[in-house]
Amino acid sequence: MSEFIKGQSEVRNNLVAQMREVIDIAETEKRGLTAEDLQKIDRIEADIEARDAAINTAEKVAKRSAEAAAAAGSFAPEVAPTSSDADVLRSIARGELRSYEFNRETRSPLVSSSNTVPTSFYDQVFQIATLVGPILTTSEVFNTASGENLILPTVTALSTAGSVAAAGTVSESNPTFSSITLGAIKYGAIVNLANELVTDAGFDITGYIAQQLGTSLGVQTNTALTDKLVAAAGSVVTGGTGVSGAATYENLIDLVYGIADGARVLPGLGFMMAKSGIAAARKLKDGAGNYIWLDNAVNGQPAQLLGYPVYENPAIPAVGTAAKSVLFGHLPSFKARVAGGVAVASSTDFAFNTDVTAYRGLIRVDGGLTHATHIGYFKGGAS
Repeated sequence: MSEFIKGQSEVRNNLVAQMREVIDIAETEKRGLTAEDLQKIDRIEADIEARDAAINTAEKVAKRSAEAAAAAGSFAPEVAPTSSDADVLRSIARGELRSYEFNRETRSPLVSSSNTVPTSFYDQVFQIATLVGPILTTSEVFNTASGENLILPTVTALSTAGSVAAAGTVSESNPTFSSITLGAIKYGAIVNLANELVTDAGFDITGYIAQQLGTSLGVQTNTALTDKLVAAAGSVVTGGTGVSGAATYENLIDLVYGIADGARVLPGLGFMMAKSGIAAARKLKDGAGNYIWLDNAVNGQPAQLLGYPVYENPAIPAVGTAAKSVLFGHLPSFKARVAGGVAVASSTDFAFNTDVTAYRGLIRVDGGLTHATHIGYFKGGAS
């Protein structure tokens, strides 16, 4: 019984007791009911009818809610906890599930064999997404369960101190704050898969769909977030005439020392360029004729330029006049937000004439730069 129905029943019982009390008093005094008694009983009776109606309505609502829940359960049954990601994807194709959201997996560090479990579908998609663009790797990523606006406060100015004479007044100095708001912009992709492969247990359906969705969603999100990063970067170094848009050795030094002083002591500094920018940077030499590019690929580390790691990002503009072809700074100052998981649904009607099942993947992300002076860019000059 709901708390509402229980409360209404208690009030109704109280009203019945009041009505009984009026009759008991008249009976004790050996008299009939007066006009005042009758009016009181009528008022109580009206209240009782109102309570009965409220209880009846609440019981109907509870019954219909239970029926709706039962119907929804039979229409889209929950996936058993032991179901694999491949089982889930095949259940979607067979119509047993309308859709399913693969959430980020939480796992303890690999300190024992019990933690060496297969990578989840969500993680497979994101591993591939980070390979086609580094923005989800270099940024600080916030994973949220829902997509309402996420407001991140930022400090725009620190408090200051000064010398104070004996018995002098200490001046008040407070930091100033601002904020950025991250939404949840939806990006999607559709992958078609032949129905023979959907039903073939020997086919790695999880790996195939993760590969396709991870690539397409990764390219989309990396491009969108990189465009926001490039647009928000604050400090700028522009190449002089005759450089055909490519940065010189001196330009890169100016870029490193063009960002905010405090940003250069933060962990996470690095360059970001497309392949044309990297090709140009690898040809640069210092005053002694030595190449300034240091390739650490054999050690599994990013290559270095002027002592800082370099990340290849195909969404950065290519080298050219007036192109922002090189970014440098504290890359985690760009915040990326991922709302929910990777939602996957399917349709066998979308491409019915080709006998394929269409899998649709959706992801909601957004991003923003907290401090424009923490990241700068090189802009090619005239040729």
